[in-house]
Amino acid sequence: MGQPTNLFLTLLFLLLSPCWGQSSHPSCDRCDQQLSCNCSYGEFTSVPTVTERALTFDLSFNNIPMVAVDDLTGHGQLRVLNLHGNRLAVIHTSAFDPLWSLEELDLSDNQLTDLHHEWFSKLGALQQLNLLNNPYSCLGSSPVFQKLIRLRRLWFGGPALEELKRGDLSGVTQLEELTVRANNLKRYEAGALADIWPLGRVTLSLHSPFLKNISLASAVLGDLTYPETPIILEDLHLIGNQSVQAFRETARRRIRHLTLRNLTVSDEAIVDLLMVLDGVPLTVLSVDNATLTGEGRWERASWSDHRSTDEFFVRNLVVLDIFKFTSFLQLQFLLRYPRRVSVIHSQAFVMPCATSPLLVNLQYLDMSDNLLTDMTLVETLCDGKGTLKELRVLNISGNALQSLSTVSRLVAKLSKLTHLDISRNGYSSMPRGCTWPATLRYLNISRAKLTTISPCLPTTLEVLDLSNNDLKGFLLDLPALRELHLSGNKFLRIPPGSLFTNLQTLNIQSNTLKMFDRSDLQSYRRLQSLQMGQNKFVCSCDFVNFFQSVIKGGGDMHLTDGEENYVCDSPLYLQGELVGQVSLPISECHMVLFVSVTCVMAVFVATLVVSLLWRVHAFWYIKMTWAWLKAKRSSQRRRHRDAGDSEALLSFDAFVSYSERDTSWVENFLVPELEEPRENDGGSGTNRSPRPLSLCLHKRDFLPGHWIVDNIMNAMERSRRTVFILSENFVQSDWCRYELDFSHFWLFDGNAGREAAILILLEPLSKDNIPKRFCKLRKLMSSTTYLEWPQEEEKIGEFWRSLRNALSGEEDDD
Repeated sequence: MGQPTNLFLTLLFLLLSPCWGQSSHPSCDRCDQQLSCNCSYGEFTSVPTVTERALTFDLSFNNIPMVAVDDLTGHGQLRVLNLHGNRLAVIHTSAFDPLWSLEELDLSDNQLTDLHHEWFSKLGALQQLNLLNNPYSCLGSSPVFQKLIRLRRLWFGGPALEELKRGDLSGVTQLEELTVRANNLKRYEAGALADIWPLGRVTLSLHSPFLKNISLASAVLGDLTYPETPIILEDLHLIGNQSVQAFRETARRRIRHLTLRNLTVSDEAIVDLLMVLDGVPLTVLSVDNATLTGEGRWERASWSDHRSTDEFFVRNLVVLDIFKFTSFLQLQFLLRYPRRVSVIHSQAFVMPCATSPLLVNLQYLDMSDNLLTDMTLVETLCDGKGTLKELRVLNISGNALQSLSTVSRLVAKLSKLTHLDISRNGYSSMPRGCTWPATLRYLNISRAKLTTISPCLPTTLEVLDLSNNDLKGFLLDLPALRELHLSGNKFLRIPPGSLFTNLQTLNIQSNTLKMFDRSDLQSYRRLQSLQMGQNKFVCSCDFVNFFQSVIKGGGDMHLTDGEENYVCDSPLYLQGELVGQVSLPISECHMVLFVSVTCVMAVFVATLVVSLLWRVHAFWYIKMTWAWLKAKRSSQRRRHRDAGDSEALLSFDAFVSYSERDTSWVENFLVPELEEPRENDGGSGTNRSPRPLSLCLHKRDFLPGHWIVDNIMNAMERSRRTVFILSENFVQSDWCRYELDFSHFWLFDGNAGREAAILILLEPLSKDNIPKRFCKLRKLMSSTTYLEWPQEEEKIGEFWRSLRNALSGEEDDD
């Protein structure tokens, strides 16, 4: 009742949907550069939209109940479509029509109750189809696979499959792989699966037919059994003689490869099976995941002939009642002829010594993941007598072995042994000396507890695996070695390449390497494959540059573990960054060059700045500002001291600034004219004579012992006016320029409050002759009238009268 109800609800949902096939679709943007779109586990309830150029579309593990007519429109380039693990119950008959390039389709683990041939009618390129674990009971009323002429891999069936009819696989002519899960198959028409040829590997799940309908199971096996077709039978429960009778059909067809998987079997059924297969040219017999019941009674089995068996494989065998079980010793005749024997993860603690004629042909022996100890290994390998003369490969990994010297002694006489795997055992030390077969080329001692390496290792090795130990160094010379695997140890540096002159592959991942450089690898002259990722790299400049320029750049050596495994561990600011993408500053990587360039640039900039400052007279401004501030501070102290007597501050009518070379003019003309009393000029029309003026001259009035700048500032402060006697001598005089400099500051100090300076030109002088740093004074000379010493005798009187008026602040009457 459950399946019709689900179908009804789905159809009702579709009918009530307002826009069947036209509803808006969610989008999925998880597509990579290879146009593979992985939209699995996305909780989608309808088919999302992706780029129409997608080649792979994975929609597994969502909640999509249906595929509408237009859900896949435009995806003509799609090669792979995966709808595994949805709630898919309805697929429109034309939903897959646009997928004319589709090669793989997975519809497994859904709720498809019926299969329709229309789904696949346009999928002529389909090569792989998975229909497993859907609730359909048959393959449809008409041939579902009729148009799938290129189909090569087919999986169908599930718990609900009950019927297979002749013609169900019409159109399927040859397959590389066929899987049929028919544990509950009730009806089978003979020949339903017989038309498929050639047929590769076949996997059949026939639990119920083997228990309840032997004839049905025989019919299925008869249609699919061919001598060269490997048959895998799953989910069988073989108890007693009757349950193994279906194998008579496979025996009749001369089957050569038989695998029993997920098996529950009794010792009686095993004996009966061996009797059924007596004389059959079976070359490979495999038992995988088996539970054995019974007490281990094998007497009748020893009468059977299995001399054609070449490989005997047992994995995950569990004896249900181990305390009542005797042993497998009576089955040792099965080991007389095989060349390959594997007993894996089956709690085996010993194998009987291979006395003649047992195991005389054995070339491959795998007893990994069992309970072998040093003591039981002595019995298994016949105490090192070299009985297994043909043995080439021995795998005893994952056991409880402790002594490496015992292993070397037991295999020393195996003259054809080339491969030895003793990994995942409890070796904690390596003896100083060991004896090994001269033919040994491959040795695996990974996942042990070794801390040091000794000369115990054979020098004939070509491949050595010491991964996942506690090694810190390797200083053993192995000239024939081609591959060395040292991942998962504690190496701080790469072993010297001079020890391995023929090494082509080096794996030293997940150690404690900090860095490596060109010198570390140059000694490996033939190295082609290098795996050094997942170490704690210090991303120094040398290491990063070497990695990016040499390793990443190519050459004879290649990083085969991917650039993403090379990550910086330090410095802290680079932690987690990929070494191949790190960009270090030039100041860190080229310190000498950086400092040199910086110094040169600094000197150049400093020179440029100094030149610029010199050109704009910045040093003069700085010097004058400092002197001015210092002098002004002294002036302020004097003003504060004489604040009550403002007249005391003004002692002179004018401070005269002149050049020493113009002293004669000052003393012979200026001073007598302005300081000495003069009789009234009769032509003036008045009786008033000019008032004598008081002049401040540096030669006469500067205080000896005082700083010259203080004298200049003091003179300017105590004078009402400043008179500059301008001449070529004045411009060339340093002291005159000082006085002019300070006058420049004094005149334009906001607190000075003085009147403008008086300029007297003793000789014709252009303002361009005044230094350019006195820009305001040059401007004053352009905007203010100045006095010129006349060359004509008759104009001298007028000159003195104008000068007196300027000094006294009076206007010229004329």
